[in-house]
Amino acid sequence: MSNWNTIKIRFKQYLQLERSFSKHSIDAYVNDINKLQNYSELFLNNKSAEQLSFKNLQQFSEWIADIGFSSTSQARIISGIKTFYKFLVLENDINDSPAELLETPKILRKLPAFLTVEEIDLILKQIDHSLPESERNHSMLETLYSCGLRVSEIVSLKISDLNLKEEYIKVTGKGNKQRLVPIGQTAIKLINNYITNYRNKLTILKQHTDFLYLNRRGKPLSRVMIFYIIKDLADKSEIKKPLSPHTFRHSFATHLVEGGADLRAVQEMLGHESITTTEIYTHLDTHFLRENILSYHPRNKKH
Repeated sequence: MSNWNTIKIRFKQYLQLERSFSKHSIDAYVNDINKLQNYSELFLNNKSAEQLSFKNLQQFSEWIADIGFSSTSQARIISGIKTFYKFLVLENDINDSPAELLETPKILRKLPAFLTVEEIDLILKQIDHSLPESERNHSMLETLYSCGLRVSEIVSLKISDLNLKEEYIKVTGKGNKQRLVPIGQTAIKLINNYITNYRNKLTILKQHTDFLYLNRRGKPLSRVMIFYIIKDLADKSEIKKPLSPHTFRHSFATHLVEGGADLRAVQEMLGHESITTTEIYTHLDTHFLRENILSYHPRNKKH
């Protein structure tokens, strides 16, 4: 039987020499084993790693949950324990891994905040139309919301990407993948107003002439500037939700799904490679769910 310290040294060498892990990763794995060792000392009469059973590891898994580790941290620790026991099997210290059937906790994906239509209108109402850049800001935020764009996509949007007559825009997303996204009449009107009343009056450097949204120096807007514009308007509207450009994208998708849009169509418009990524947008508010149940469930239909 090996004691904990000896076996940890061997495990560390294995991760370094055979798995070529970084120092940061190795330290994380060893810390996971330290937690298991501490649990064994506290609750299992200081059993060695080789003596621990599947039930012991299940109890350890419950313990790290009870003492407050997040589901993400729990999943990482369990993954480290599984790797450790695979190493022990590989080294012939044990015949079978007691961690093989250990369940990893499901990681809940945190939903970003989204705005109601009324909250979006309230934010847009805070735009000070006495300022020259108001046309730009109004147009940009409406386009973010009505097309569900990422902040990187709005800053890189070009005039040559617009087909306003046919009511769509060409968007370059992650991995330089392009998609066509419909654009509504409100956003079209605001883009035209912005070009006429603000953009056409700027002195624009030659290399930036095709970019749609520009600052007062004729250069493309930065992502940071868009964050600042949204934060300023959110503060003025006194909306307490954490807001960012992504909040407009999330609101776009949420409102589409609530309105009955096909999830595959929403996936296409958002530029998601996988439908599972889009499914995060299928959360529906309680009121919407309740109204649908009352309206469509056969037990609730009025005869």
